[in-house]
Amino acid sequence: MYKVKTFNAIAEAGLARFPADKYAVGADQESPEAILLRSHKLATDEMPVGLRAIARAGAGVNNVPVEACSERGIVVFNTPGANANSVKELVLTALLLASRDVFGGIQYVRSLANVSDETELNKLVEAEKKRFKGRELVGKTLGVVGLGAIGSLVARAGMDMGMNVLGYDPAISVDAAWRIPSQVERMQELPSLFARADYVTLHVPLLPVTEGLVNAESLNAFKKGSVLLNFARQPIVATDALRQALADGRISRYVADFPVPGMLDDERVMLTPHLGASTDEAEENCAVMAADQLCRFLETGSIVNSVNYPSVSLEPADGYRLTITNRNVPGMLGQITSVLAEREINVIDMLNKSRDDLAYNLIDVSAEPDAGLLDALTAIDSVTDVRVISA
Repeated sequence: MYKVKTFNAIAEAGLARFPADKYAVGADQESPEAILLRSHKLATDEMPVGLRAIARAGAGVNNVPVEACSERGIVVFNTPGANANSVKELVLTALLLASRDVFGGIQYVRSLANVSDETELNKLVEAEKKRFKGRELVGKTLGVVGLGAIGSLVARAGMDMGMNVLGYDPAISVDAAWRIPSQVERMQELPSLFARADYVTLHVPLLPVTEGLVNAESLNAFKKGSVLLNFARQPIVATDALRQALADGRISRYVADFPVPGMLDDERVMLTPHLGASTDEAEENCAVMAADQLCRFLETGSIVNSVNYPSVSLEPADGYRLTITNRNVPGMLGQITSVLAEREINVIDMLNKSRDDLAYNLIDVSAEPDAGLLDALTAIDSVTDVRVISA
């Protein structure tokens, strides 16, 4: 019986993916092999001995101590693309709200609640509606920074609304490239995109290289009066530099999903309380994807959508499967196979893949590994975890 500990409320559709005869799932599970969470900030003391995997039902993993997990051979999963449509729709909402003062118009009409005469009400509305005049998106230029699962959807939606779309992503994957309409103009330099775009929307992960990506220097390249949308992560935009750009009129509107102290009462700023993935559909999609990834990993050792280990898949053979995580240093595979050879263990099939400083091995053997073999493998310097899965 596999034990999976949950944090936060996980959608029932996701919990239902764990077969009841194989899994014990819940917030009260002790000594779990896996953890499933959403926004809970996981501390290292919440990661017990024997923990093999953590799945975050969402794209970002800044609430998971990934480095500490890697040191222990714990595989960390996320769910890229599962909430992409939800975020895309919120970005489209932001584009429209930044262009048409719908919110101001609604507030004004509400202020007329004491007007009971319909003729007077219509007169007031007609006299004041010019205060809320906006502009159309058709023909405007949208700059999309980051063309992954969300950014590619936003780019396509921008084109569907008649916008000219510029895209920037130096690390774009082959799969992402296939999703982008050919009409999107690929930009090689960010300043060039900023200079041409009426609207700039950010869809990059929070990494050391992207923190403060939009700063005082890059904001100087923006087209005067442009609109900046941030539905990625708050630290990607340098707050002090943004305040200055708003004061200078370089940025006319800032719309983001991350409230920041000191900007809450600025009429040029619209902030939502992290609503990007807050739809029933997104929560279910993320939970289902995360649960499926955990089940596949625990039952077969296969890895898909890990943020620290390579993607690995090997069709299970009869017998037993060893999964071994290790630091990616020379000679590791030779040491592992030597231990198997010394004990006359017949290898049916095997797969070794690496990612940066980490490596992962799937090894199918015909005989059941005993405690001595597992101890010998674990004792190899730079091996961080060894597990046995029976057929």
